[in-house]
Amino acid sequence: MTPVTAVSCVPTSASVTQAPFGVLPDGAHVSVFTLTNRQGMQVKVLDFGAIISEVHVPDRDGIFADVVLGFERIEPYLANSAFLGAVIGRFGNRIAGGRFSLDGKDYQLAVNNAPNHLHGGNQGFHQVMWQAEPFTRQDAVGITFTRSSPDGEDGYPGQLDVTVVYELDNDNALSLRYHAVTDQATPVNLTNHSYFNLAGQGDILGHELSINADRYTPVDAGSIPTGELADVSGTPFDLRQSSVIGDSIDLPHEQLRIGRGYDHNFVLNQQAGQLLNLAASVREPVSGRMMEVYTQEPAVQFYSGNFLDSSQHGKLRAISYRSALCLETQHFPDAPNQAHFPSTILRPGEVYQTETVYRFSAE
Repeated sequence: MTPVTAVSCVPTSASVTQAPFGVLPDGAHVSVFTLTNRQGMQVKVLDFGAIISEVHVPDRDGIFADVVLGFERIEPYLANSAFLGAVIGRFGNRIAGGRFSLDGKDYQLAVNNAPNHLHGGNQGFHQVMWQAEPFTRQDAVGITFTRSSPDGEDGYPGQLDVTVVYELDNDNALSLRYHAVTDQATPVNLTNHSYFNLAGQGDILGHELSINADRYTPVDAGSIPTGELADVSGTPFDLRQSSVIGDSIDLPHEQLRIGRGYDHNFVLNQQAGQLLNLAASVREPVSGRMMEVYTQEPAVQFYSGNFLDSSQHGKLRAISYRSALCLETQHFPDAPNQAHFPSTILRPGEVYQTETVYRFSAE
């Protein structure tokens, strides 16, 4: 992550620019697109994996910092085992044993997080090129990414045609809109795997977090949901009021031991009539930076970076233990194997459509 830099908050013109970011082993050229709004906020996105590589936002004094983990070159993204910044598909999170049955047929997916399938497999949507189309409007700038996932890709049935739109408005809100159609029934559960650190440096233990959830899904030793929808009351998973992450992350609780911290699916409280519901809020008290997450999804995975281990170097520093957090809006993990979970099966003639918004501010 790049160091914090002092930048004036003089309003600027909104724009989208494109620059080279490297060449893949097959010769494909990767581009980075920079979205800039009128407040000077910037989001950088690659057409490889539709990866969010940088997000620059101001603190309470107008000092900008890059608040997501990422790499400065394309080569480390070719071994992106932590899925930094990428679109995740076809299925975000885990599927037990990499197996599911659909309409009387059994399917075997890649086992890339033994003994389970994780985040779409070895290739997934995070290791492929996307077609990119920039756009500008009076109130926002963005990129429309498209790709067609062929029948059998990573073991999934059917051709899935996917569109993901990243849109940055002039109020420092980054919207992610997902759209997909299929010619065969298939599981679909798309999300984004950006890692956030609102200080731009250090760890996330001092961040204050709230999650709008009365329940969560406990997991077994392999991090697969047991099927229970557990009440958060009286547990370290009660984050309904803003809490300092470091105050609870190492409490003696079996679920925290399994995940080496937080790596759990929270069942969001839904407010009737709302297109987008507040899923979570994060505040970094020293800088005053805040991020609110709104979504149409029924759940959010809070992951506290427990398996980051400094084995990879990001923007000017190692990507270290608990140096960032993820808030992955989603349907429930292992949903294809758990009938009482909200369905993730998309069928021909149906449209998969969902939106998540990350809204940044400072106080």
